[in-house]
Amino acid sequence: MIELQRDGDVFILTMTAGENRWNTTFVREFAAALDEVEASTGPAALATTSADDKFFSNGLDLDWRHSDDPEHPGGDKSVFGHEFMSLAARLITFPMPTVSAVNGHAFGAGFMIALCHDVRLMREDRGFMCANELDLGMAIPHPELALFKHKLSVSAFFETTQLAKRWTGPVALAAGVAQETAPLEEIRGRAIERAAALARLGANRALFRWNKEAIYGENAAINGPHGPAFMLRNSHLYERFGS
Repeated sequence: MIELQRDGDVFILTMTAGENRWNTTFVREFAAALDEVEASTGPAALATTSADDKFFSNGLDLDWRHSDDPEHPGGDKSVFGHEFMSLAARLITFPMPTVSAVNGHAFGAGFMIALCHDVRLMREDRGFMCANELDLGMAIPHPELALFKHKLSVSAFFETTQLAKRWTGPVALAAGVAQETAPLEEIRGRAIERAAALARLGANRALFRWNKEAIYGENAAINGPHGPAFMLRNSHLYERFGS
């Protein structure tokens, strides 16, 4: 499901589960990789991508969600909302620079994970990023709205959350949703280059995390009384994921 490699100061996390749909098992595999990254010392950065040329992450594992099989390999559904939101909070406050190479579609939960990275690269020729909850008849949870509100401009926030806009690479770049676009054959390498250029900032993990908490945490300086990391961590205070 998850492969982790290191290239100099850059940890490369590759999602290898096809469409990389999110269930409890996938969340825990991703979190275990972050444990390994976070246990390192010295300058470091994280680059996240997918082994599938069509999908970065196609969102929630709907087959698992609707399955009645208690032995489904996707794991315990009852803990998914909390564990996924906690993973998103962990990523958005990760104590080193993070770069996502969105080399294919990123829908719903996949879009959230891409946005939780500090820098986003998108494939320039194909692929969408989209919060597709409305298309699926699902409400967007308040912690997810907080994430979008903080990461996106006012107009991009409205188009994302109310109009379920499907962002292509060039349009996302123009709107600031992505910071760079690249062809498929170059996007992974460019993401690693961006991560390597930022890795020096990961040498002081405590400071880097503190700064992110100041931006995204409980008393977020520029995001009102509660920032998205606080709300993601405490999603149980708001509403059930996907309700």
